[in-house]
Amino acid sequence: MGDETRRPERNTPTIRTIAMPADTNPAGDIFGGWVLAQMDLAAGAAAARRARGRCATIAIDAMQFLKPVYVGDEVSLYAEVIAVGRTSMQIAVEAWRRSRESEDTEQVTRGRFTFVAIDGERRPRAIDAPVLPDLPR
Repeated sequence: MGDETRRPERNTPTIRTIAMPADTNPAGDIFGGWVLAQMDLAAGAAAARRARGRCATIAIDAMQFLKPVYVGDEVSLYAEVIAVGRTSMQIAVEAWRRSRESEDTEQVTRGRFTFVAIDGERRPRAIDAPVLPDLPR
């Protein structure tokens, strides 16, 4: 998606959040699982918009941790649908950090997620089919 030094300003982040002390690993840096969860949320938002309905993560096809995230960093996640099949789609996600005291940003992760569009009974559905309301549980 972009180079690792400066994300283009024309793109609006899918999600923007602050890394908090509760999100740290035993070494005191932000836990990679927290970053991965934020990436999955961003990818899920992009998938739901494209499919106009519920979607489920079925795979993380690629994941790279490039640099650490620190407590207090603003983390911006950018998600882009890069391929669409009949029921599934691939979403590229990048995470970028910005220190609280700076305007400089740097890319910290990138990954590729696969989602499947699902119906009210959690079965795969065609992405471009009309969306029906969920069934009562």
